[in-house]
Amino acid sequence: MARKDEIKVTERTPLLWSRIRTKNQNAFSEFFGTFIFLLFSFGVTAQVVLSDSKNGDYTTLCLGWGVGIMLGAYTAAPSGGHLNPAVTLSMCIYRRFPWRQFPIYALSQTLGAFCAAGVVFANYKSAIAVYEGGPNIHTVTGFTNHSTSGIFATSPAPFMSTTGAFFSEFLASAVLMFCIFALTAEKYGSKNLTPLMLAFVFIGISACFGWETGFAINGARDFGPRLLVYFLGYGSKVWSASNYYFWIPIVAPFLGCAFGGFLYDTFLHEDESPINSPHMGLARLWRPDRQPATSSV
Repeated sequence: MARKDEIKVTERTPLLWSRIRTKNQNAFSEFFGTFIFLLFSFGVTAQVVLSDSKNGDYTTLCLGWGVGIMLGAYTAAPSGGHLNPAVTLSMCIYRRFPWRQFPIYALSQTLGAFCAAGVVFANYKSAIAVYEGGPNIHTVTGFTNHSTSGIFATSPAPFMSTTGAFFSEFLASAVLMFCIFALTAEKYGSKNLTPLMLAFVFIGISACFGWETGFAINGARDFGPRLLVYFLGYGSKVWSASNYYFWIPIVAPFLGCAFGGFLYDTFLHEDESPINSPHMGLARLWRPDRQPATSSV
């Protein structure tokens, strides 16, 4: 039988894994949140594509992605449920989220997307082989009529120019960030319902702006899975396809989300923000002790 003093020591000293989990909770939270989000999202995409739209259509796809983002956001609630490096960047810029956390969040989100794509690929491996025409055939969207890379990595419609594709991703990302700030505003938002409302935002974006580029609006969501399919044997065409389109779903979401956050804070936000500070926060560059002023409204 353990003595009382031994029991007290055990109660006061957390287990090693408990200490690791607590220290890295944000990383684990963003990883699993992004994983759950894209597990559902890639799953519904695979079902629609591989069944030739017999077991789902574009409406099903939009709903599946909406459910995915909702469940992912609830899963990642301990870390804020960013699930997107572009969202994390905007939170750093406009909501004083610690900059030192940005690399951790971005890496966790990218790894979550990578692993989700891997699980979905493994689950649908047989169906992919039938759809492609053989067990070792892996083709990229735009090069054959039965390619499967598009299940995991986005690509623009054939008629889209590079400028048009960039603007489409920029616009959808700006709308996303604008709505996220609206949903999470302290004065008007409802924290517990934010993931549910985010599902409707995502359904709306995919239904209204998704056709032209596949609505990546998330660099981790596109880069992680694109890297996976490259490793799985899809070849270098995953990077060169559509005139080297791969960089657009990485860069455009960062700029689009930053712009969407700027619009919201400039015209609607009443609480603390760089936009509501002297010289839009730039004064803090040479006077770091200056506290940001809130809006006088």
